[in-house]
Amino acid sequence: MRTPNNERLTPDIAEAPKAPRKAEPERRCILSGEHGGRATLVRLAVSPDGDVLPDVHAKAPGRGAWIGVSRAALEEAMAKGRLKGALARAFKGAPLSVPGDLPQRIEDGLSRALLDRLGLELRAGHLILGSDRIAEHARGGAVDLLLHAADASADGARKLDQAWRVGRDAEGSGETGTRLPLDRAALSVAMGRDNVVHMALADPAAAERVSLALERLMHFLGPQSAAETGGGIEPAVLDD
Repeated sequence: MRTPNNERLTPDIAEAPKAPRKAEPERRCILSGEHGGRATLVRLAVSPDGDVLPDVHAKAPGRGAWIGVSRAALEEAMAKGRLKGALARAFKGAPLSVPGDLPQRIEDGLSRALLDRLGLELRAGHLILGSDRIAEHARGGAVDLLLHAADASADGARKLDQAWRVGRDAEGSGETGTRLPLDRAALSVAMGRDNVVHMALADPAAAERVSLALERLMHFLGPQSAAETGGGIEPAVLDD
């Protein structure tokens, strides 16, 4: 696999202003009743056998239903029978079967979507790997998004966070990279590299695409699960 070309350390030409994000049609969560875009909602679709399954990319044919609650709220709704009632209304009484592991299937689907997006950005040459290369780009102000594995060491993440703040003229702000809800093993397999612990994106559009995929996963995991994995702020304790 070729090494991505990430040699630019400082922008030579002023970047064009970002185009405003295209407005998305809002969907209604069948459990909470709240409306939102696809960044905070997950579509559920029905298989030919009547199984209710996550449609993370919202591409499955036929009628769909949307949920925008956290995993904990979904599990509670399933335990109390509220999900079945909401689905019956959404699918007009069609015979449905809700798998008991639906929350895990949704989490797995959103995690896979994030890993797939990171893999695409790697192949496009937008993803920077390796602490030394990341630190060099970060100090040069060329990093738009800094990511750490859930089990990255506190010291390794702290050093890169500091380099990032220097490059962004944000020293003293306490700003940090984002700690992912995925460990180095999952990242390494997805990237096809050994020991992927830290990642960075120097391309603003690529950083936004990854951020959107990450936002969907973190929204579903909810604040408690985010805190357990660091949530982008709290360091873990393993060594790099």
